[in-house]
Amino acid sequence: MPTALKVPANGALDFLALGALIHRLDPGVVPFRKAASCTIHVSGGEFNTAANLADCFQMRTGIATAMVAYPIGDLIAGRVRSMGVNPFYKMFAHDGAWGPNMAAVYSDRGHGVRAPIVFYNRSNEAASRLKPGDFDWAAIFGNGVRWFHSGGIFASLSETTAELIIEGMQVARQHGAVVSFDLNYREKLWNASGGPQRAVSVLGRIVEHVDVLVGNEEDLQKGLGIPGPEVASKSSLDPSTFVGMIERVITRHPRISVVATTLREVHSTNRHTWGAVAWINGNTYVAPTVDLDVYDRVGGGDGFAAGLIYGLLTGETPEESVKLGWAHGALVATFPGDTTMATAEQVRAFAKGGSARIQR
Repeated sequence: MPTALKVPANGALDFLALGALIHRLDPGVVPFRKAASCTIHVSGGEFNTAANLADCFQMRTGIATAMVAYPIGDLIAGRVRSMGVNPFYKMFAHDGAWGPNMAAVYSDRGHGVRAPIVFYNRSNEAASRLKPGDFDWAAIFGNGVRWFHSGGIFASLSETTAELIIEGMQVARQHGAVVSFDLNYREKLWNASGGPQRAVSVLGRIVEHVDVLVGNEEDLQKGLGIPGPEVASKSSLDPSTFVGMIERVITRHPRISVVATTLREVHSTNRHTWGAVAWINGNTYVAPTVDLDVYDRVGGGDGFAAGLIYGLLTGETPEESVKLGWAHGALVATFPGDTTMATAEQVRAFAKGGSARIQR
């Protein structure tokens, strides 16, 4: 069964994301207070989806974002190129001392009963300075963009980033692109930028323009103020809680055609049970569940979003699109870093019930 989404058949870009690029410092299983070295990952909730679509699924993608002309910016820009994503940069000069900066995220991997710890340094972040008028949307969309995407992390950075998202979405709709948004509610970021009430107000205005919404029950409650059961410390594998909230979401935001999320039961840092569910055109589609041995949990949700969007962009059935998202998100959790190292063939094989038997 096809979806109600009207995806343009052609365009210079299959997918365009608007968001912030960051570099994530990862000391592995060692806590930062004892760390002696770190690996640097390039990331960003919105960028990750574009990178996954380009690298794994060979889609033509772009990222509209801030870039600072200094060595950290050079490092990040190199990783963007290596993932095959076309950049549309608003450039900033660094003053040599105070910035503006490309944000840093600090995240160890945890282990066993010890959970990962994430904290931020987004002080004087270049991306937070982005505002309406910074991008030539007419030129970008003039050659055709099939799908436009942004997320709640970027929306939380400043008053102007939220307005820029709305500006981009309005232009995308004028040009016939599908519009998606990943709520990605981050309590630490919203607490630092106005608190929960501001989050509900800002995200509610953004979601008025959205066709495809990604977010779990906690995102819906805390990000959109949708009533629901008390959010537990563990994600349930029972999709009924999520599905039960959809009617309230659609009543408030009738433009939405798709609402989707991952389902995750955390047994330990390295052992999760993984599932997914989506509401598409009034029907619910539930992916299988699988026990995952997790190497690095960061980026799994963005991996799910990329696989789902790939299926919807390429005319897969709703059921198959959800399975592709579920499979890709699961595979992303087996790699270091925030973006994919999987191939489309591996994703399709796993979605069809593939195993971890060695491939000879």
